[in-house]
Amino acid sequence: MERVLEPEVMDTAEEAETYDAMDHSEVNHAFVQRFLELGGGGRVLDVGCGPGHVPLLLVALDPAVEVVGVDLSREMLRIAEEHRAVSPHGGRVSFQLGDAKALPFPDASFDAVMSNTILHHVPDPVPFLRECGRVVRPGGALLVRDLFRPASEAEVDALVARHAAAAPPRARELFRASLCAALTPEELREAAREAGLAEVEVVIDTDRHMSLQRSASDASTG
Repeated sequence: MERVLEPEVMDTAEEAETYDAMDHSEVNHAFVQRFLELGGGGRVLDVGCGPGHVPLLLVALDPAVEVVGVDLSREMLRIAEEHRAVSPHGGRVSFQLGDAKALPFPDASFDAVMSNTILHHVPDPVPFLRECGRVVRPGGALLVRDLFRPASEAEVDALVARHAAAAPPRARELFRASLCAALTPEELREAAREAGLAEVEVVIDTDRHMSLQRSASDASTG
């Protein structure tokens, strides 16, 4: 099945609020657990932080971590700030506007970099991945998780029925569009190679998620 791109930025109030209302708690917990298993910690960058669920979960689980979340959507950041304001751990999180393809940070300025289900919004993954590799310090952990594109429309239908049958119509539409816009594992491996990322692997996490990952112990200057 060919990739069908969707808008790069979910920047209307309706889109942001619909996404924020979707229940991603299970996959967010799994993502953060993987990040910690890879040795992620210290000063962390979350690329495409959306409504801030993942950064706030991470600081709740690790009392030593600080997170900077960056997103291109002002509406997502508005909601993220609302969540941060009521979190007991919000003082260790900050959010700012920024483009994942041209991050506003110096080289090697973070101990670890993570990104959760943002890659499918990016038309060309190579600049995105190159930037993730640029801002993480030598030896830092890297975790980029996303959906992967099914092989057929029938498989898309099955995934939507399995995971979003009870969701509102707009949420089902967003999930379907995201599946169709995602990369395949092979495309992700090739993009990582073109981006010059070293010591990374692509693993299949669930029936719809894959991760490009590198543990802190395995990371190199890349």
